[in-house]
Amino acid sequence: MAFYLVCIILVVLLPSFVFATIVLNRTNEAQKRAVEALLQASTGSVNKVIDREVSSMLSMLAFFSTSLHLQNGDYRSLQEQADKALAGTDAHLVVIGPDYQLRLNTRVPYGTELGETADRVTAEKAFATDRPAVSNLFFGRAAQKWVFNVHQPVRLGSGERLLLTLTQDADHLLKVVNRDILSPEWNAAVLDDSGNVIVSTDPGTTTGKPFFLQVVPALRIGIGTARYKDVDYQVVTDFTPLTGWKVVAWAKTSDVQATATSSLMWLAAGGAVIATLATAGAVFIARFLSRDVRMLARDAMRLGLGERVPPRRHVIAELDTVSKALSEAAEARLQAENEIRFLMREVAHRAKNQLTVIQAMLNQSVGGACSATDFAEAFRKRLAGLARSTDLMIANAAQGVELGELTRNQLAPFMPEDGKRARVSGPSIRLDSQASQTLGMALHELATNAVKYGAFANERGVVEFSWSVEGERLALVWRERNADIAPDHAEHAPKGFGSLVLERMLGIALQAQLERLVHADGIEWRMSIPLSRLRNEEAASADGHGDA
Repeated sequence: MAFYLVCIILVVLLPSFVFATIVLNRTNEAQKRAVEALLQASTGSVNKVIDREVSSMLSMLAFFSTSLHLQNGDYRSLQEQADKALAGTDAHLVVIGPDYQLRLNTRVPYGTELGETADRVTAEKAFATDRPAVSNLFFGRAAQKWVFNVHQPVRLGSGERLLLTLTQDADHLLKVVNRDILSPEWNAAVLDDSGNVIVSTDPGTTTGKPFFLQVVPALRIGIGTARYKDVDYQVVTDFTPLTGWKVVAWAKTSDVQATATSSLMWLAAGGAVIATLATAGAVFIARFLSRDVRMLARDAMRLGLGERVPPRRHVIAELDTVSKALSEAAEARLQAENEIRFLMREVAHRAKNQLTVIQAMLNQSVGGACSATDFAEAFRKRLAGLARSTDLMIANAAQGVELGELTRNQLAPFMPEDGKRARVSGPSIRLDSQASQTLGMALHELATNAVKYGAFANERGVVEFSWSVEGERLALVWRERNADIAPDHAEHAPKGFGSLVLERMLGIALQAQLERLVHADGIEWRMSIPLSRLRNEEAASADGHGDA
């Protein structure tokens, strides 16, 4: 019972947890896509801000390219103009000559010896292409910091070519790249064209050093994965066409999936706890119910032993029904056993009666037989009549034997071919077993005499047997008509077994009042029996046993 209850619980719980897991996974996937979309939007926004920053620097360089101080070679005045224009921007103006020597650097006082530019590669590119150029990150000698340059080629009226350059500290970009734009598990960094870190939100990532993940110099953008020191990372990248730099957002895959993993773990733990509690409840209920089942089993054993089984109250209504059924079955068995014991006593009693009746039939058959053949035939017919009565009695033991059926059954062996010569009529009367046996024997003897000496001995005789209820008595009439008998023979003939049956067994056993009449055309018997003797089997059996 506990096993099946647990199975039922698991059948109910498991689909629910599977469905919850699927929904949770779909929710996590949707959340992951939303985070990735947000990160892509964030990196794209950073790129746009950087592009605007560089565009602003180019605009400032375009402004300085129109300065008269520059055209006249008045670098002192140009530096004063630049200091005022760039105040509060963290940017500094640098002028580079075609020999890559610095002619002006607002980061140091005017007149300081400057030397050659530290960003010659990008400067050469700007001179060569005659287009603006943005440098990679480098360590500025004057600034003693990591900086980057934005170069703008300029041709003076004298035909000389110069580079106007704005140099900017890398730290300036921290206002663009910060953790406020990222999810908690994520970091972001800006990388130059060589893959060196310009600025990063991760304290463990050093400015000016190559980025630890292999995402550069590839130009692919979007969402990807990377692996570093056996650790998997999820990476979101974007590319700025103006600078050639990349904005990279990254996080450990385990950290990104931590929320989903935690949710699944909580779901699994909750499911395990619920399943454990449900299983414990099922086991407890099963033990509680098995107690009632064991009680029913003991009651069933008591039923098998023939003991009384009282109905009991159970937790489950169906078990109450079973207990009630066992109690009723026990009562029915006790009643059946009592009836069987009663029937056994009755069978023994009736067997003795039957043997007594058979002995009387035997004595009478011997006394009235002229030969052994006559004796055997008479005795056989009387036994057959007795057997027919007994068969009816057994077949209708519970309801009793119907008088009309008993009459037709006893007359059947003696009936002539013309069935109209035997007329039976009367209301339906039920006889108990002893009365039916006695009346059956009497009818058999009357029919035997009719065949030998009475109405059935010729071709025209008629037997009429009728009965009616008169108050508390049953009146029966046996009338033979058109019989070929001599009146003096009928009146003075010795009494045979039939007469003895009528007078002794009907008269004594059933307290019948008998009257024998002799008519010119046949014999008539009138019998009146108390109805109580036909329905009180115990009294009839006692009297019949004592007088048979």
